[in-house]
Amino acid sequence: VASLSISKMRAGISFLLLSAASADSVLGFGVPSSSAVRGGGFLRPLRSLANRPSQVEDVVANSKSIGILGDLDAAKVVPATAAGAAVALAMVPEAVAFSFVAGVNPLVGLWTTVTLGFVAAAFGGRAGICSSASGACAVVVAALCRSHGPAYLSGCAMLAGLLQAGAGLLGAGKFIRLVPHPVMLGFVNGLALVMTRAQMGSFKDAATGAFLRVTDPVGAGTYGIAALTMLLVRYVFPKIKNKFVKKVPPTLGAVAVASVVARLCKLPVQTLADVAGAETFRGGLAVLPKLAWPAVPAADYLGVIFPYALTMAAVGCIESLLTMQLVDGIVDDGTRGSTRRECIGQGLGNVASGLAGGIGGCALLGQSLINVESGGGASRLSGMSMALLLGLGIVGAAPLLGAVPVPALTGVMLLVCQSTFSWSSLRIINKIPRVDAAVILLVSAVTVVEDLAKAVLVGTVACALSFAWKQSTSITASSTDNVKARTKTYSLRGPLFFGSSGQFAQLFSPKADPDDVVVDFSESRIMDHSGLEAVNELADRYGAAGKRVTLRGLSSDCAGLLSKLHEGGLPPYEIIAADPASDPVYEVAEDSKYYKDIPVPKPV
Repeated sequence: VASLSISKMRAGISFLLLSAASADSVLGFGVPSSSAVRGGGFLRPLRSLANRPSQVEDVVANSKSIGILGDLDAAKVVPATAAGAAVALAMVPEAVAFSFVAGVNPLVGLWTTVTLGFVAAAFGGRAGICSSASGACAVVVAALCRSHGPAYLSGCAMLAGLLQAGAGLLGAGKFIRLVPHPVMLGFVNGLALVMTRAQMGSFKDAATGAFLRVTDPVGAGTYGIAALTMLLVRYVFPKIKNKFVKKVPPTLGAVAVASVVARLCKLPVQTLADVAGAETFRGGLAVLPKLAWPAVPAADYLGVIFPYALTMAAVGCIESLLTMQLVDGIVDDGTRGSTRRECIGQGLGNVASGLAGGIGGCALLGQSLINVESGGGASRLSGMSMALLLGLGIVGAAPLLGAVPVPALTGVMLLVCQSTFSWSSLRIINKIPRVDAAVILLVSAVTVVEDLAKAVLVGTVACALSFAWKQSTSITASSTDNVKARTKTYSLRGPLFFGSSGQFAQLFSPKADPDDVVVDFSESRIMDHSGLEAVNELADRYGAAGKRVTLRGLSSDCAGLLSKLHEGGLPPYEIIAADPASDPVYEVAEDSKYYKDIPVPKPV
């Protein structure tokens, strides 16, 4: 039975890997090889201005190859590996803390970071992103661990990974483009506040919960090492001109110097071993995770685990995709990450972490920023080396890793928090619409109080409602009477959709109007099904009064759609005057089943 389960497991993973590699060719996202060059092991667009991709996701941004490293530029190996080492150190306290949140041994969180980090970096959406056990996911599964035990966490991670991979294959990640800019600002601000709040624990007394006093030896050492690390990262290492030192990421060099200073001065500061326990850093092959299928009854995957896995998959995808968008903007190398590949990469990583007994996770913005600022944004090797070096450290250099002072890593994370927060949003708060300002504050608050997924959902809905309201009040009409011809012409302006259909109906007076009425849509657009229904209902009102209405300035597909939606076709009192030379060209956001025999409008 065990061998059969392992065979099924291997077959499933092989299928997902092949699906991830071939998703673009199946779904039609391939591009000619002449439009791209090889570099860093992935198909990337040419850097010329003529072929520069747009700032929205396009087919070029989604082009990929099956290689992971391929023709890796040797010049990128050293900085990518050094950046990975710096991030590996920053991952340790986060992984340990999230393990405690989930209710498992710290080693579980560390090996989750190793397995998830490596697989997600290899198969994810772009270089520079670092994944690990995360607080957002740990909070979701904490109740599951308390009620059913750690084995169910691994099963949850695997099921969440399968859901994420499925979402990637279906292209669901593209919907992240619907997240408005104010929501993004609120997300980064709220995340910066959450990370800052988490770092404050390093400056508090574990027994009393009060902040350490500067006059106490422990407090002086803690604040001093944190300040020294921040000073070295921000001002000292960037100004050193030595060729060898310049290759060392400032964060890695600063942590190394701070560790030596704390050791030589015998400062009474907390180390990673003090936080996670000496057992976590005992080292040796005995700490390696064992690959096994989680001991969970098959029925419990749907009956117990599925709700947690669905939430975890959603939270992980949202945080990872938002992180990818932010890294895209920071690196600004002319390429855009693939939302499809990021979902698949995160899914495969969570499946791998579940098989290794892990708790799952997602991309972390703070550590990804450390990676990019340390020079790891140009190669996937940085994320993969982070995982490999962390794994080697846990096995072969555990005492050295456990001796790293926590305040040094806290100092690095505080600088990350400072660079994560969008300070420009404070300067423009009085210069942007009030609704946008309110959304920024709302998303920040919900991120701090609740979680990221709820914050993004609330902010997106708020922005959508605000936009719909503004557009619903923008539809207007001017009328012109032709007494001789006994006709009246209404010239519309603004969009006609579900939000404005009610106001649209109030613009007309069928009982008072003459027998022939013309409605000109040249400066208006019918956007959706509700808009089409509103036009038909208006024609019926004129027909009931024994009058005719002529519609002009419509897109060519509107006539066919209006006829299909009206029972028995267009009535004699509803006339469409088509003029291919001057009619606008656009498509109505209608169900595709109505387009079966209606040609797509094209310019003449």
